[in-house]
Amino acid sequence: MAHVTLEALTKKFGEVVAVAGVDLKVHDKELIVLVGPSGCGKSTTLRMIAGLEEITAGTIRIGDQVVNEVPPKDRNIAMVFQNYALYPHMNVYKNLGFGLKMRKVRKAEIDERVHRAAAILGIEDLLRRKPAQLSGGQRQRVAVGRAIVRDPDVFLFDEPLSNLDAKLRVTMRSELVKLQRRLEATMIYVTHDQVEAMTMGNRIVVMNEGRIQQVGSPLSVYESPVNRFVAEFIGSQPMNFFAGSLVANDEGMLVDLQDFRVKLPPERRDRYGRYVGRDVTVGIRPECMTTAEPERSSATWSRVRAQVVVPQLLGAETILELRSGDLQFTARVDSHFEYRPQQEIEVYCNMSKCHLFDPVTGKVI
Repeated sequence: MAHVTLEALTKKFGEVVAVAGVDLKVHDKELIVLVGPSGCGKSTTLRMIAGLEEITAGTIRIGDQVVNEVPPKDRNIAMVFQNYALYPHMNVYKNLGFGLKMRKVRKAEIDERVHRAAAILGIEDLLRRKPAQLSGGQRQRVAVGRAIVRDPDVFLFDEPLSNLDAKLRVTMRSELVKLQRRLEATMIYVTHDQVEAMTMGNRIVVMNEGRIQQVGSPLSVYESPVNRFVAEFIGSQPMNFFAGSLVANDEGMLVDLQDFRVKLPPERRDRYGRYVGRDVTVGIRPECMTTAEPERSSATWSRVRAQVVVPQLLGAETILELRSGDLQFTARVDSHFEYRPQQEIEVYCNMSKCHLFDPVTGKVI
């Protein structure tokens, strides 16, 4: 396997900049996930690495080799697409071995590689079936197997699970992670689903408008977003945002949200001091709110009186859509109590987990 290095990678379609100066190092044997909304440039970046899209500027290295001018067939990469692109008239065995046959690999070696890949993926009993006789998950395995038999330096995945149902996607996410560890492969995976990114990647790369917003481990990106876009995009329930002004008085440092005030942790006084008297945006995740009165601890809690708009029971937890004055927000709480629309409740916000953003630049303060 090999590492992949992108330096100032740029792609323009006429006047439209799809990818704007991307710099990224993908380590050997790493599973890295490019994630972002539609049109952010993630798939275009992947296609440039594969050689399927001509680059406008920049450099792509696979290992120590610059591959800007190297044809796709000579880059020793394997790509799995959103639509699995299986040949409908060929059985699974022939689909797996077709690429090797076109490269004039010996028949005995093709047979060995095909059976090895089939064993890894658990599809040995499907080798004589045609794609029409397979389920979605089985087709996905065949598409991955076709990549495995090539023994590439780098695996590229372009939203390969998006055509599967929700339950099967969960299963296949786990299968792909286990496969990557077993093969010790370098994998670059593209998805718009932040849950996929969080659960699969050694590191995730959050992209927007053709630029990398943040790179890091899933936990570091979740806990320490660098800007409002990342904070809002990462998280299975979007972060709540409140516009207010930062004030300091005898009580400490607070954010005045007009309908109520929230107190900030005292240890952040130096960090936020220069914003006193200025507008700020407070961000707090739904899971950092609770309806159970918290025990006294080092955490800074703020109490908010709110009205339940819509309760969504999900079994072990409930998503509460709440309103306090003109402010609407969401809390993720335990399902110990049954909540009713228009019910008045008290919500406790763990302000030690909050983030402050500059309302102009969107950057975290």
